[in-house]
Amino acid sequence: MTETPGHKQEITEGETSRLARRVLFSFALTFIVSRVVVLLIMSRKIPLMYLFVRGTHVHHLNYGIALLTATGGYLLFARPGRIAKRRVALVYGVGLALTYDEFGMWLHLGGSYWQRASLDAVVVIASLLGLLALAPSLEHMEKRHWWALVAILVAIAVFITVLVVSGKQLGNVAGPKLRELEILSTP
Repeated sequence: MTETPGHKQEITEGETSRLARRVLFSFALTFIVSRVVVLLIMSRKIPLMYLFVRGTHVHHLNYGIALLTATGGYLLFARPGRIAKRRVALVYGVGLALTYDEFGMWLHLGGSYWQRASLDAVVVIASLLGLLALAPSLEHMEKRHWWALVAILVAIAVFITVLVVSGKQLGNVAGPKLRELEILSTP
């Protein structure tokens, strides 16, 4: 589909579903990876990888905002073709996940990373993306889509495993212990 001046490039329902699946895939994978990395940093299983600028912790929601800004600008001003839109959909999902992973911190500046509001926001976003991505075209899933589903399920299993293992180290009451670890892991 090429776009001529004065004519709007049409996006088919199938293409919309494909883009939404890409966003959902990168969104879910990024959210899980970011939570796993934070748990591993806080339990001191991996080195501290947070960025500090003059003593201020730059949270990963800032990286997400930068990615959302860049993808939005690119989509508006560059008017990419179909292949580029598919690539941008992956980057957009990463930006959404990094931003909404810390949604609770938008509401309560200085609050804990482990706020329930962040998880609720991620569930809502993922549900909406899932509806866009899968509801109209589940019967038309191709082999590569099933592989993406397997990748997400494996990532979820890894996330749960890390959560359980970290949870055993953190004690029976995860909330206060996570908050305590969060405070202690900040230089």
